[in-house]
Amino acid sequence: MRALSRRDALTLGVGTAAALAAPGRSRAASNGAEVEIAKFTGGKTAEPGRIAIDLPEIAENGTAVPLAVTVESPMTAADHVAEVLVIADANPMPRIATFHFTALSGRAEAATRIRLAATENVIVVARTNDGRFYTARKEVKVTIGGCGG
Repeated sequence: MRALSRRDALTLGVGTAAALAAPGRSRAASNGAEVEIAKFTGGKTAEPGRIAIDLPEIAENGTAVPLAVTVESPMTAADHVAEVLVIADANPMPRIATFHFTALSGRAEAATRIRLAATENVIVVARTNDGRFYTARKEVKVTIGGCGG
């Protein structure tokens, strides 16, 4: 038996890591999304509602998917949305964006383009100034070349 060279060890390590990562990717990504949401909420449960997510049902190009988020809120000093977290549950790094608001923002709205790795859920969690959390989710089907698959 010959000694394992540094090159052989690196090749073996990279191949093993790739093999281990591939089968459980969706589960690991989902866990990453849950961890990010738990960090944002401090472990509190978010109520469904008050959030509107404007995303296409099918995205032909996952590198630039338009997203608009609106959270119903009076946006007064006593009651306003302070932060909005956007998560893509199948992305390798699920945290996409965090938007910050104050009562002076007037509206809790944000729009941008996001990158999605595959067909997945986009989850939005809003935190109010008094510590309440709201959530909504929407699935986006990402196709390659617009084939609808």
